[in-house]
Amino acid sequence: MVLRSVPRALSALLLCLAVLVAGCSSARTGAVDVSAPPWAAGMSTVAEARLPAEARQTLALIDRGGPYPYAKDGAVFGNFEGLLPQHTRGYYHEYTVQTPGSRDRGARRIVTGQGGETYYTDDHYESFRAVLR
Repeated sequence: MVLRSVPRALSALLLCLAVLVAGCSSARTGAVDVSAPPWAAGMSTVAEARLPAEARQTLALIDRGGPYPYAKDGAVFGNFEGLLPQHTRGYYHEYTVQTPGSRDRGARRIVTGQGGETYYTDDHYESFRAVLR
């Protein structure tokens, strides 16, 4: 009778161990997603669903092709900070993410690449996270 319960107990133990290891590896890598697309390799990532509501609204506008609330939305993003992969000028475009309570465009932006890449910054280009959609 004891031998019959050993496989179940062992299975349960292995399942718990797998969950524990997965949790530890996520904590160890921080916000970097090991399953991120190649264009996001080595970057911090954020799932679209985890973005602020205003950023998700901006993404919906981008997907629809506008209209955009700010005249500079859709303008070429120069990547002068060099934090995104290098491409020719015109490859990246930026869009404003509204910041509640801000009197101007605020610091939050979505930057898109011609290859389908999407990046989010909430500190006016000092850092970026690849958006996983």
